Amino acid sequence: MNIQELLHQALDLNASDVFIIAGLPVSYRINGNVEITETDKLTPADTEAFITQIYTDAKRSMDHFKATGDDDFSLSIHGFSRFRVNTFLQRGSCSAVIRIIRFELPDPKKLGIPDSIMNLADLTKGMVLVTGPAGSGKSTTLACIIDRINHTRACHIITLEDPIEFLHTHQKSIVSQREIAHDTESYVTALRATLRQSPDIIQLGEMRDYETISVAMTAAETGHLLFSTLHTSGAANTINRIIDVFPANQQRQIIVQLSTVLTAVVSQQLIPAIDGSLVLAYEVMTVTPAIRNLIRDNKVYQIDGMIYSSSGPDIISMDNCLLNLYNNGRITKDTAIAYATNPDMLNRKLH
Repeated sequence: MNIQELLHQALDLNASDVFIIAGLPVSYRINGNVEITETDKLTPADTEAFITQIYTDAKRSMDHFKATGDDDFSLSIHGFSRFRVNTFLQRGSCSAVIRIIRFELPDPKKLGIPDSIMNLADLTKGMVLVTGPAGSGKSTTLACIIDRINHTRACHIITLEDPIEFLHTHQKSIVSQREIAHDTESYVTALRATLRQSPDIIQLGEMRDYETISVAMTAAETGHLLFSTLHTSGAANTINRIIDVFPANQQRQIIVQLSTVLTAVVSQQLIPAIDGSLVLAYEVMTVTPAIRNLIRDNKVYQIDGMIYSSSGPDIISMDNCLLNLYNNGRITKDTAIAYATNPDMLNRKLH
């Protein structure tokens, strides 16, 4: 079996990821679970052959991978699909995890992305953060929002991604998609250049470090609408993570700046549904004047309570979303409690 046959099989199985690791058969992640196929175990020579094919198909040199032991890039097979590839050395042998990205842009309704999230496309300025653990669908949610903007507004959208996942064609908007290390040196370099490229909307793949976060906040402060992601759970944790990235002597300034530019935080996770699929659970915090004051006064610890007690459409707690999913017969009671922010409180509500 060559790499293209393997990837075709992954698509037929509706897998989200493919694992090519020596000592195991080819494995797939399907509906959140890793499933090991009943084929022969891969040898180091097998995995090296697969990964060499991937680099050949991607028309990419293996020099960086051989020098560092890690590489991250995209692969597009015409008329077939796109893939996000992460190659790495594991006990001295070549390994890869391949994320499948379909050519067609996802349908937010089929994915269960609610209007409270999709309506963030109507914003004109500020910073919107989509957060959650790896594999929780953050990139997919952002792709849906960008697609909504692209079809409804005449503006310039610039995406900075590592690597590019979903391809956007120009509709009402101009969409410029730049891949880190391929089209530009780094997130920081690209983000600084973006401010001179007449953007209306900026999508920053991930806010990874102090310098990137600092430039991103400046971009939002100068009147642009900026979307980005963080590997955090919950609005309060997200705000604290941003503040803690900065040195202590800068944190007061950052708190004030963040209270001004932050517009919304979406936290999401993909959880097992009763029918064996995965369902989206989410928390939405649209920043109100009261929340701005809590951030400015460094009372971030009070935000979770405000979200939990809110009943409006623009502020939805994770536990209320889980409660709705349970009431609608999508998830079991045990699943709701396992993924809850406050399991004891949710357990009482379920009873």
